[in-house]
Order: sequence, then structure tokens, then C-alpha cells
Amino acid sequence: MLTASVVTYHTPDRELKDCLHALQQSCTDQIIIIDNASEERIRGIASLFSKVKYIPSGNIGYGSAHNKGMRHAIESGADFHLVLNTDTCFTPEDISELLDRIKEANDIGIVHPRITDRSGNDLLTSRMLPTPADLFIRRFLPKRMFRHRRDRYLLKNLDRNNSHNIPYHQGSFLLFRVSALKDCGLFDERFFMYPEDIDLCRRIHRKYRTLYVPAPTVVHHHRAASYKSLRMLRIHIANMIRYFNKWGWWNDSERKAMNAPFLKH
Repeated sequence: MLTASVVTYHTPDRELKDCLHALQQSCTDQIIIIDNASEERIRGIASLFSKVKYIPSGNIGYGSAHNKGMRHAIESGADFHLVLNTDTCFTPEDISELLDRIKEANDIGIVHPRITDRSGNDLLTSRMLPTPADLFIRRFLPKRMFRHRRDRYLLKNLDRNNSHNIPYHQGSFLLFRVSALKDCGLFDERFFMYPEDIDLCRRIHRKYRTLYVPAPTVVHHHRAASYKSLRMLRIHIANMIRYFNKWGWWNDSERKAMNAPFLKH
């Protein structure tokens, strides 16, 4: 059984309908919408799709909202659970292909597809675990500075035409083995937004393979909200501070071990 969850917060009608239509036509058995704005408009859209369960919510953040969907997946006996953003474009066949990949072996905890922009450029959403310096350089310094370090963190030189066991995948499109979620836990609800995917991926990576797969390809219309809004930037910074307080700023031996296989790239 495959379930999926999306989180909405004043999400445009067309974006949500396109996402739900693709999921409805796929092998997904149930789709859970967690509406962090509790809008009747979103409830109405949900009612148009037979596979959709609507859950109204306050604005509790990305990870906390998806946990509602994950708990529903566990309670309903699902074997696999897809977490995705509504601004991703994919086909029903893409879902089937990802499902086939995660079924290949019981030690696969996550599969993450190739993610591109609408022009077909890789968004490099499978990365090493970040250090504070990596995130500061990427967010605040001109792109011409520390180019080698930026490229190394983003695994820019990795052969993206092959599968790789990578410790961090960006959370716009993640297929989980539900037994791995039971084993390793759900999203850490102390993080309102941004590092919750880093945190969960690394916890699952301890015990399972967390795979980047080159096919299928999913298109993400990435908004990069923290680059456009001071409020979102403050939220991003506050939550990254919580992340490094949890795992360690400079002394993070697990990060070093997980990143070590990629340092040669």
C-alpha cells in the first residue's frame, strides 16, 4: 500500500489540482492533504478527488504537518509513503518507477528522484550533510567565492546518471519505506521549516540506504522563499541554529563519516 501527503498553505488552485490529478491517476492508494491554513477552498478541491483525505490544521510547519500524513500512513498499514511538494511536476508512471526502485531491497529506506528546473537543469537536491560554513557560503557570499567548496557540498561533480547512497535529499519529493519511519522516527517537530529533511534523512541513513536515483525525473518549480522574504530568511536561520545545536556545529563526527565517501568528488 502506498500513501502520499502534501502540505498546503494558501496554495494556488491550479497548482494543487495538477498535483492531485497526477497522484490520483497513479498507483497511490490514498492522498492526505494537510492544510496549514484550514481553508474551505482547499477542502472543496480535496472533495473533487476520490483518493484524498483532507486534514485541516493551524500553521504548524512543514515537518509537523507531514507527520500527520505519516502517522495516518502508519495507522492505515501502508508499506510506503510519499512526501512531496505541490509545485512539483511528475507523471503517474514516475511514481510507479520510484515504487519499483524502493521495493528492490528491504534495506532501502528512501528513494529520491532526479529533480530539475523547468529548463531541464539539475537542481542538485541530493547533497552532503552541510556544515555551518557550507550554508553561510551558499546563502550569503557571492557565487564566485569558494566555488570549489560550494560544488563539493552540492555534489556537483557526482555522476547523476547512476544511483548513489547519499545522506541528504531535499524534501520536495521523497519516497519512504514506512518500516524505516517506524524504526528511525518522523520529522523532528522542533524544526518549523528547512532542516527537517536533512535531519530525517541522516537518521534513516544510519540504518538504511537513502538513494538518489537518476530516473524518473521530477520538475520542481522551486520558490526559494528565504531568498525573497526577510521573514522566511529569519525562520531559515533560526531553524538551522536549532539543527546545529542538535547535531553539532563543528564537532559532528557522524557528519564527517557520512560525507567521507564523497569528499573525493
